[in-house]
Amino acid sequence: MSPATKTALARRGARPELVYRKLRELIVRGQLAPGTRIVETDVALRLGVSRTPVRGALQRLQQEGYIVGSPTLQQSRPMVSPLTREDARELFFILAEVEGLAARFAAQRGKEGRERLADELAVINEQFRKAAEARQHNHNRLWELDEKFHRHYVEVSAGPRLLALHDAVKPQAERYERLYVSLLARDLTTSVNEHGAIVRAIRGGNADTAQGAVQANWRNAAERLGDVIDSVGERGQW
Repeated sequence: MSPATKTALARRGARPELVYRKLRELIVRGQLAPGTRIVETDVALRLGVSRTPVRGALQRLQQEGYIVGSPTLQQSRPMVSPLTREDARELFFILAEVEGLAARFAAQRGKEGRERLADELAVINEQFRKAAEARQHNHNRLWELDEKFHRHYVEVSAGPRLLALHDAVKPQAERYERLYVSLLARDLTTSVNEHGAIVRAIRGGNADTAQGAVQANWRNAAERLGDVIDSVGERGQW
């Protein structure tokens, strides 16, 4: 962690929320790899904070599925959750339903609003296509564009309750989304085409088709990622 981050944590009293965000970032970006044992004192030292906010942050991360207890040790010590096909499938299928409903609402907007949203989504998808076809893949850029595409129609169309559900689940899928674009960066044409189907359905005001297109995109992604996980084996560290 950078000196600036340590200073910011110390200056703000190391609130559990700040420690939580930093730990979550370390997990999502793989700096705390799947299967890594987590020791409160080590984390506190690494972040330059006391153990109290670390303990609160770890409890929240465990509730949200980022870390799990270790039943193999006499004294339970949490570890970063493994990346598994089953977990990816559950998260992606939940997102299929939540974002599918947002896409349905998007397709039910007035013609002018639908077309403006479709134009904006098409631009993002074209940027995603170009990034996927680049000779040297920027995995962070690919993830950001995919995230931007989905987030845009959700933010435009979802009500406060649906948006709250989305905000609760989507961050938990980020590790798998990043894994997806890193392992399947050379085969993202299908994802680009599936995004295109979402755009066309929203533009045309076809609510059932828009919802189904989003569901298919996430469910297919779950199967594609699951096949890759199966090929390399489900394990604690990637």
